Amino acid sequence: MVLSWGVRPAALLGHSAGELVAATLAGVVSLSDAVAMMRERVRHAVRIPAGGMLAVAASESSLRRYLHGDVAVAAVNANQQTMLAGPTAPLAEVAAALRADGHTVVAVPATSPFHCPAMAPASDAVEIAYRGLRFNEPEIPFYSGYTGELMGPDEALSPRYWARQLTDTVWFAPALEQLLAADDVLLVEAGPRQTLTAFARRHRAVRLGSSAAVALLPAKPGTPEDDRRSVLGAAARIWTEGHDLDQQALSRLWNWTAEPSAEAARPLTPAGLS
Repeated sequence: MVLSWGVRPAALLGHSAGELVAATLAGVVSLSDAVAMMRERVRHAVRIPAGGMLAVAASESSLRRYLHGDVAVAAVNANQQTMLAGPTAPLAEVAAALRADGHTVVAVPATSPFHCPAMAPASDAVEIAYRGLRFNEPEIPFYSGYTGELMGPDEALSPRYWARQLTDTVWFAPALEQLLAADDVLLVEAGPRQTLTAFARRHRAVRLGSSAAVALLPAKPGTPEDDRRSVLGAAARIWTEGHDLDQQALSRLWNWTAEPSAEAARPLTPAGLS
């Protein structure tokens, strides 16, 4: 949608499965292949024994001494915002130890231990499936959440890189650090809620005003009007950055209605899908 306004991103950065979305927008994979990749992830992830994820208000380095039994650092999102993941029983033990030591720990609604060694069988299986896909070098600068650096051809073209996203730590904060060190930018979160916007606003460059962060959608689910108002606010913020937005594309936001037309309400035939 934002691309349809005539905006070309200076760079892209995704988080976890969101990196696959960013890869699609950057031209690394086609949309159909990205859907196939996600399907393979889900198909193999559900075969892994149950586990979960925790959000902890602490640094990654301070949590290392608590980790055992395949529990690992799943994501480093911001200063003092780290996620852990692991199989159910050892993760519960780690959570109990952290709370006993006074740490703030919040269970994340996940039933699989993503981004930890327990996911290795799924990672190995999806790598085999990914070898039949075509990968390209990014057409837009693309920061990797798994290396914390600007993505190069060695990562973009590697089936193993995309497969190990199931087991490896998401280094979102270091990747964001690299992005914001390169230039002063307006960060636009394209996704549900405002999770990444909240992480970005903790960064010193955003706190000091040299860069800024805005979300397309509200922090909590609401009405379609709430969504439209939020999108229009983001569009206005992008416009004030000096982008000459496509007025015809933007006009769809004003003309949009929640009431489906007779044409839109009709089931799509195979011809309509072509």
